[in-house]
Amino acid sequence: MTGGFVATFGHEPDGVWAAPGRVNIIGEFTDYNDGFVLPMALDAVTRAAVSRRGDDVVVVASSSQPSDADPVVSARLGDLAPGEGRGWSDYVLGVAWAIAESGHDLGGVEVFVDSEVPIGAGLSSSAALECSFGLALRDLFAPELSLGELAQLTKRAENEFVGVPSGIMDQTASLLCRAGHAMLLDTRSGAIDQLGFDLAGAGLALLVIDTSVRRQLAHSAYADRRRACEAAAAAIGVPALRDATLSDLARVPDEVARRRARHVITEDARVLAAAQLLRSGDLAAVGPLLSASHRSLRVDFEVSCAELDLAVETALAEGALGARMIGGGFGGCVIALVGAAQAPSVAEAVRRAFAGAGFLAPVVFAATPAAGAHRLA
Repeated sequence: MTGGFVATFGHEPDGVWAAPGRVNIIGEFTDYNDGFVLPMALDAVTRAAVSRRGDDVVVVASSSQPSDADPVVSARLGDLAPGEGRGWSDYVLGVAWAIAESGHDLGGVEVFVDSEVPIGAGLSSSAALECSFGLALRDLFAPELSLGELAQLTKRAENEFVGVPSGIMDQTASLLCRAGHAMLLDTRSGAIDQLGFDLAGAGLALLVIDTSVRRQLAHSAYADRRRACEAAAAAIGVPALRDATLSDLARVPDEVARRRARHVITEDARVLAAAQLLRSGDLAAVGPLLSASHRSLRVDFEVSCAELDLAVETALAEGALGARMIGGGFGGCVIALVGAAQAPSVAEAVRRAFAGAGFLAPVVFAATPAAGAHRLA
């Protein structure tokens, strides 16, 4: 990691920081509706090697930028503004912009990033990038910032600087998850409950099935569904769908918005039910909630696709306790809760099913609840 920094900038960095991707166990599209989510951090991380400069220039390089992107991007802090469309580097520059905009006195930096988090898979590679660099800036320039405040600022970078209308879950999970735990997050209040999620101790495994499908449609569909949720909440007369009940849906005149809202209302209930099961230590009973979540995402929210559905159906047919798509949809990943002894056979069954359907080969791995963002060196 430091070798890439030294090769690019000619000297050692001041430090190296890491932030993980995340798997959202349950609670899809609830975060921007003021609802509940239950993510865990992955052990796949994005690393940022960072060094202070003597001026106000931010210089960004990466080992994994797109082949058609500039290998090194630089901008003065005072010149940073949303909407300029620099590409992948906006996720880094936007964090500097958001922290500076909040009144903190930043200086220029050199940053070199690399990542193990798959891009576009619904594992929050963007938040891992934002949070690794954001934690570096906090430690170097603004140690008074709490991790909760940093989560809000990195979310602002993604929303306003990059232009992606995401909720707060991804950044909070990347910064604040604990190893061996799932994090119940109330996205309205910010309250966090760290719940033990000892998969191995329960004789279970959580498989992540990356379908290898990356579809840009997910970005526009995300915005469309957020607007539908906001319209439904307005029709019901509540601040957000977190405050609505199923009986309120009769007040939503648009049938599509009604179905979108039904997913959110029932998904919030599934998150709280899953959290209670974790508190009681009954991890296996979370499985049916995962499957119910997928049905809701497929039918009411309409964000699944053939590859995601095949992965879920195959995992369940092979004996998985539950399975569902995660992330923005139209591709990306499925998670499957399985008995530890069944994990190899479930993975192999999914690979065979994809080959038989002529789909891209999936990548399957077991996820372990890992630690949130931290300094490596």
